[in-house]
Amino acid sequence: MRHDIDQMTRRSRRFSLDIMAGSRASMTLAWAGTAEDAMSDFTPLQELGPLAPVEQAGQALECYLDHYGLSPLLAGTMDLHVGYVDAHGFRLWTQVWTPQDPIGTIWVVHGYYDHLGLYRHLLECLLERNWRVVLWDLPGHGLSSGPRASIGDFDEYGACLNDLRQELESRELVAPPWVGIGQSTGAAILATDALTRDDNSYWQGLALLAPLVRPWGWSQSSWLHRLVGPFVRSVPRRFRENSTDSDFAAFLREGDPLQPDRLAMEWVDAMRRWMPRLLALPPSRVPTLILQGEQDSTVDWEWNLDVLDRKFPNAEICRHPEARHHLVNEAESIRRSLFADLARFLADLEEGFEALPPERRRCS
Repeated sequence: MRHDIDQMTRRSRRFSLDIMAGSRASMTLAWAGTAEDAMSDFTPLQELGPLAPVEQAGQALECYLDHYGLSPLLAGTMDLHVGYVDAHGFRLWTQVWTPQDPIGTIWVVHGYYDHLGLYRHLLECLLERNWRVVLWDLPGHGLSSGPRASIGDFDEYGACLNDLRQELESRELVAPPWVGIGQSTGAAILATDALTRDDNSYWQGLALLAPLVRPWGWSQSSWLHRLVGPFVRSVPRRFRENSTDSDFAAFLREGDPLQPDRLAMEWVDAMRRWMPRLLALPPSRVPTLILQGEQDSTVDWEWNLDVLDRKFPNAEICRHPEARHHLVNEAESIRRSLFADLARFLADLEEGFEALPPERRRCS
């Protein structure tokens, strides 16, 4: 029996369950040393207290911001809050980037294996449009607490998002209108949140990037994970070329100390239980943009788009023939095209904000 389980475990490694999202673009901004060297510098950040304004970054935070290419975004009159927010029993590493007189608040939710440090390109794009941006590491990811790359139930992700919003709103750090942008699992979290709300006006818009409904190869691999799960807690992660930017892919493998190196069976089980719950939810008329690469071998994108087209009847679906999975860290030419679609979607939303009631019209 032990031999059979070992055989199944080895076979399971061949299946694509990298429901991820993370990446970064330019290796010229990456850490010059090894991943282990960088981790020793990031560890002190876990000792930071509650979310607070950054007046002068200490050495550990400066190292972190430099490593992920975030430091240049602090130029000008940008306000940055960094630290931890207690949410649903987790300590969530959180950043709030606020330009002068922001249009509204965009909540960015990353994907499996990911963390907020990998979203420099998207953050820059949103700040240039004068949005306040909230980014946070999911439980078990990046610098947040929790079992590494694992979760007991996908509903915990949604609970964290709601607790985070309530805390930041109570501190007057954010204000409507709200827009959500999620990559892969992050898109699944936002889609679930929108579909479970009776109020279609809560979210002014959603942008779902390479959204997860089910992973690529799920029909073949699901039975194997069901068999192996009771005996194996995790399997080694296989780093996939999830972007046409080879420098970014190399950075994930070799230069990012916050990348998990194992796939947790508990997370797969949580995803399995979440799928039918999503399929059972009623549609939402929230304005939605879905961006999808046709070379994506991480999610079952054709099946997923069919599902989400029914769940979000107002959705606009934009497919890119060359893009892979991690859309915010694609090669520059592809990323430029994808971000043009996103910018157009946001511009349409911004035009409609004048029709909102005053309390939902503008951040303050």
